[in-house]
Amino acid sequence: MNPLLEIALKFNIEGNIESINPLGSGLINDTYLVKTESEETPDYVLQRVNHAIFKDVELLQNNIKVVTEQITRKLTEAGETDIERKSLQIVPAKDGKLYYYDGANYWRVTVMIPRSRTLETINPESSYLTGKAFGKFQSMLVDIPQGALGETIPNFHNMESRLKDFRIAVKENKAERLDSVQWLVDEIEKRADEMCKAESLYREGKLPKRITHCDTKVNNMLFDENGDVLCVIDLDTVMPGFVTSDFGDFIRTAGNTGAEDDQNLENVSVDMDIFRSFAKGYIEGARSFLLPIEIEMLPYGAKLLTYMQTVRFLTDYLNGDTYYKIKYPEHNHVRTVAQFKLLNSIEENEAEMIKFIKEQL
Repeated sequence: MNPLLEIALKFNIEGNIESINPLGSGLINDTYLVKTESEETPDYVLQRVNHAIFKDVELLQNNIKVVTEQITRKLTEAGETDIERKSLQIVPAKDGKLYYYDGANYWRVTVMIPRSRTLETINPESSYLTGKAFGKFQSMLVDIPQGALGETIPNFHNMESRLKDFRIAVKENKAERLDSVQWLVDEIEKRADEMCKAESLYREGKLPKRITHCDTKVNNMLFDENGDVLCVIDLDTVMPGFVTSDFGDFIRTAGNTGAEDDQNLENVSVDMDIFRSFAKGYIEGARSFLLPIEIEMLPYGAKLLTYMQTVRFLTDYLNGDTYYKIKYPEHNHVRTVAQFKLLNSIEENEAEMIKFIKEQL
């Protein structure tokens, strides 16, 4: 029997399976489309979970179950129609678990959402739709009880933890590269106290943790035939965090006029049209729950996530390129410098960002 078919049959799939073929080009999990023979039965998505990244698969799947059930409940209460296309549906294994372990790999299945598509284009219109969708996504999850979700990647967006790892890398200087990047180390340390502000405010009880997506990209949403947003997908990193993370992560990636590893720094700056569009949509979607301090800190989020990625790239460079895949020896150095250039651009535009955010209130 086909090994993938053998895995798929461990789940409560309706109907007979016609074919199983690779789906998409994800960088983390291996994904397959499971087509069934009848039009009366749904198709499915089968995934092999990357256990090297997501070490606690039971916690991961429980998070997704809590989130998808909450979204379904909220949509139902709001009188929404076509709910089955507006929230992911987990298919349990035949033993009742939310995953299947074959002795080496962890697998899971969800129902394939029919007549849906993703967008790859970054422009003001798609940025506005993305902002609104992620804001609405957070608003539906805001009343999930504290402790119901765990961290699928511990300390993923914890700046204090990232700086701790960075300082160890500087001290150990394993790849003997410190001398060439000492100026970058100095720039990072110059901003360190400010960039740990979110954790400090949280400890003081001033900044709450919400349920955040932690991977706010335009292609992590599904659209229907008319171009309207159906739902947010790729829920592996949904966990407690600060709204500044989700806001800043989109600006860092989608709002960069250059590439993440651009060698021509003249290409790299923050696209303020993308910032304004995303911010407008996000505040519209999340206004119902955002505190004044959270809204005020949205531009800070753009700085924070760009600073964080600068720190992560430089940490890996100092450690000898052990985490990120590189295409040439200085790749992580180039990435670090490009991220730092983007950070400078965000700092230069921060006053304008703050002004725009105030105008949305």
